[in-house]
Amino acid sequence: MVEEVQSSKEKVKSKNGRNTGKSISEVVNLSEVEEIHDKRLKTGVDEFDRVLGGGIVFGSIILVAGDPGIGKSTLLLQIALNVNSHSGGRRPIESKERSSRSLRSLQDDSGVLYISGEESAHQIKIRADRINPKANLAIFNETDVDIITAVVENIKPSLVIVDSIQTMETSDLESVAGSVGQVRECAHRLQRLAKTTHIPVILVGHVTKEGTVAGPKTLEHMVDVVLSLEGEDQNQFRILRGTKNRFGATDEVGIFEMSDKGMIEVQNPSKLFLETHMSAPGSAVVPIITGLRPILVEIQALVTKTTNPLPRRTGSGIDNNRLQLLVAVLQKRLGLTLYDQDIFVNVTGGLKVYEPAADLAICMAIVSSFKDFTMLPKTAFIGEVGLLGELRSVRGIDKRISEAKKLGFTNIISPENTKTLAQLLPLFK
Repeated sequence: MVEEVQSSKEKVKSKNGRNTGKSISEVVNLSEVEEIHDKRLKTGVDEFDRVLGGGIVFGSIILVAGDPGIGKSTLLLQIALNVNSHSGGRRPIESKERSSRSLRSLQDDSGVLYISGEESAHQIKIRADRINPKANLAIFNETDVDIITAVVENIKPSLVIVDSIQTMETSDLESVAGSVGQVRECAHRLQRLAKTTHIPVILVGHVTKEGTVAGPKTLEHMVDVVLSLEGEDQNQFRILRGTKNRFGATDEVGIFEMSDKGMIEVQNPSKLFLETHMSAPGSAVVPIITGLRPILVEIQALVTKTTNPLPRRTGSGIDNNRLQLLVAVLQKRLGLTLYDQDIFVNVTGGLKVYEPAADLAICMAIVSSFKDFTMLPKTAFIGEVGLLGELRSVRGIDKRISEAKKLGFTNIISPENTKTLAQLLPLFK
């Protein structure tokens, strides 16, 4: 049973006097809609803007989810401070909005309204001082979504950040904050606020122990953009990944490094993921493409003999089903005796690689570890492996090769110069 709010809006009646159940609205012709030419709000954090497709679209609602302590609040606080430091980030006020109001001074001081339902202003001040000792930001400690809506409509900020949606509630429902009914209703009211005022709203969302966004699934359908902040506790690097984006690509990622000064952008992720790369059996390098940017990552494999009747096939950062398929191709097409071997494959740096362009690198890492053979230095592998052992071309191969050569890789093995896996066997003799 989920508690819902009963609508009290005026209903439209048909000619026969019956209630159609539809509320009065306005019909708009697309030819009369004003063209905005993709105007976006720049946050000053290039990696964040890259994942969004170039910045925050005015009137959009964005959901940022991640594990506790991963850095969601720190990243959004940093974005809020950056937007405030640039006058261009402040939403312009129309002449009809320039009437006197009690909170007008807040608009003059800040272009961002940070709504915190979890931390006090003093706690936020401590984190903000680490990022910028001269931080200037409007903080509003409130959990009632109706009061928040009234304040936002009054002061007209350029950006609203709500931390978090699970702490918001409305007095129209009697259930506790964080319940399915409260999360859905509060998100709906904030979405309506964003669409009517053209003020972008960023929501912080909690995740469950399974890694999914807490609350109803309609929450993800309701928002325009869903971003996931990922990372390991033992690793200082954080990966911002877009899982839904109505205004850009969803395969773009942003790389950050967590420090005591906040989130530091990683401008050259290829160099980062290869800085500890060493020539050893079981290592292969592949240029992958995330959105529009090529990144070189290292694939590591460990093949060891097992006494178990069912050998293990474990992949970290790759699809396990794809790993099973590639191992079967190696056994059939290259005649490798892998049926009594445990195989472990890992993508270094915590990245997840699911595109078929990494197939050849995965296969070469497995063969290299199985034969205990170190491949030639400065070698990169690109290509999809078919069931017949053939190499298939992938998208953006020229861009991948260019990025590899830029980092000093002189030997590029791809479908352009190699047709089958069997042609690569002489490399291991």
